[in-house]
Amino acid sequence: MSLLYRYIFSQFTRNLAMVISSLITIYLLVDFFEKIDNFVEAGKPAALAIKYLLLKIPLIVDQLLPVCLLLAGVITLGVMNQNREFMALEAGGLSMKKILAPILIATLFLTILALLAGEWVVPSTTKETNRIWYEEVKNTKAQGIVRHGQVFFKGKEGIYSFRKAAKSTDTFANFSYLVWDATYDLQLQLSAKTASWQNGVWSFRNGQLKTVGKTGRYDLQRFSDYAMSLPDQPDDFFMPAYKGEELSISDLLEAVLHDRDPDRTAWQNLHRRLSYIFLGIPLVLLGLPVLMLTHQRWQQDLSLAIPLSCVMAFMAWGWWSTAQAMIHAYNLSPVIASWSVHLLTGGLGFFMINRQSNKPI
Repeated sequence: MSLLYRYIFSQFTRNLAMVISSLITIYLLVDFFEKIDNFVEAGKPAALAIKYLLLKIPLIVDQLLPVCLLLAGVITLGVMNQNREFMALEAGGLSMKKILAPILIATLFLTILALLAGEWVVPSTTKETNRIWYEEVKNTKAQGIVRHGQVFFKGKEGIYSFRKAAKSTDTFANFSYLVWDATYDLQLQLSAKTASWQNGVWSFRNGQLKTVGKTGRYDLQRFSDYAMSLPDQPDDFFMPAYKGEELSISDLLEAVLHDRDPDRTAWQNLHRRLSYIFLGIPLVLLGLPVLMLTHQRWQQDLSLAIPLSCVMAFMAWGWWSTAQAMIHAYNLSPVIASWSVHLLTGGLGFFMINRQSNKPI
């Protein structure tokens, strides 16, 4: 790495650390004052509140990184422009592409780190913060968990295991129901390829029923169609929405690849998660040439570039969020909804960089 690249890279990372630490501090202060009353009312110690806030930092970084990358790039280039360093570099024969290359490389490198954190760090810390907040503070413990696309739910008398079938809220695949007595001896085992809830009745297809007979031995009954009453119904299968935040990228990918995603939820969440992590790259690609254009036309650097960057980031996030909502409302493709902002914003940024490469500041 040349001396110039090391200098620009160090300035960018320093500014990124300043921006992200400032935003994390503001985020934590707001979150602290919003939730400290809940910890006090629940009788929880201050150490638990501090642990909760510290464990939220990886998730905060994951949420703020795209905007922080944009702001750090704009500040770095703005300071260089204000100190006439950018002009000196262009006068020395360096094109805009070469000057911006260290910032773009650093952005890509940090995005890959965020991707790795989204696999190994963010899911585990998010799971712990959810446990602290929902179970210890709010005293609302979920009765169900998701493992590799299969739902496990503790009912009133037994344990359910199933996979949601496509395009239906009351139809389930790979359904099983187990009941034990007080001594943990199996009393009933119901397995079915599909199960459905219609008009207050459970119906099962292609399965078997195992019960304890009068002699104490198990009776096994195979069936193609069967109906029976169970103590729980689909509305009781409480699965909090925040549980989806605890899944890693590999969990979502495994659900997609192993046919455990019949309603395409994991497919949508996978594109949503990946596209947001990579959102910083097109924002930086567009934000840096916008800064240069601002300076060329209005002789303004950070005083105008930072507000413009915030507006740009808000518009990109709004576009991305609206497209995510349109997936369900208008059956929009998750690929288009998640990556259209990257293609158009990044493409416009490349065009502006190429156009300004040979222009003087």
